[in-house]
Amino acid sequence: MAVLSIAKVGNPILRQIANPVDPASIGSRRFQEFLDDMFETMVKYEGIGLAAPQVAQSEQVVVMECEGSDGIPQTVLINPKIVFYGPTQSEMWEGCLSIDNMRGKVVRPSMVRVQAYDRQGVLQDIEANGLFAVCIQHEMDHLLGKLFIDRMTDMSTLTQLEEFDVYWKEESSTVI
Repeated sequence: MAVLSIAKVGNPILRQIANPVDPASIGSRRFQEFLDDMFETMVKYEGIGLAAPQVAQSEQVVVMECEGSDGIPQTVLINPKIVFYGPTQSEMWEGCLSIDNMRGKVVRPSMVRVQAYDRQGVLQDIEANGLFAVCIQHEMDHLLGKLFIDRMTDMSTLTQLEEFDVYWKEESSTVI
């Protein structure tokens, strides 16, 4: 396994629509090693989600995992499509490995249903709520060439991480 380089804001790949993955390639050694590398990279940089464009690969691949009571199970989404958005919205602080040391508030649906291939190439139908739902939407935005800052409606909440820790962290227990 290997830790991959993170593409940072300004890299054109982060603004492109990612290419679909050929389902026949999911079981290949190369693809499985890429998934392992994505998980290793996500853990190394203390993320809870990572999309392939963030490691300079134009593929519709997302990995996620977060331990804890509001956690996210280890998840692989290949060629994901959101098929339902719940009616309730939630506001959460978001950050991104591709935008160093920044946080901002984003409003998103608090429930989604997504269909995607898993690591074994089996089509899954997943219903997610709360942090899991927000993380899915955040990571899937990367597959559409979008960053969390594009979804912010109040840019006054955009803050450096050091300032977030001083002035805002107590306000929110959840940050993605």
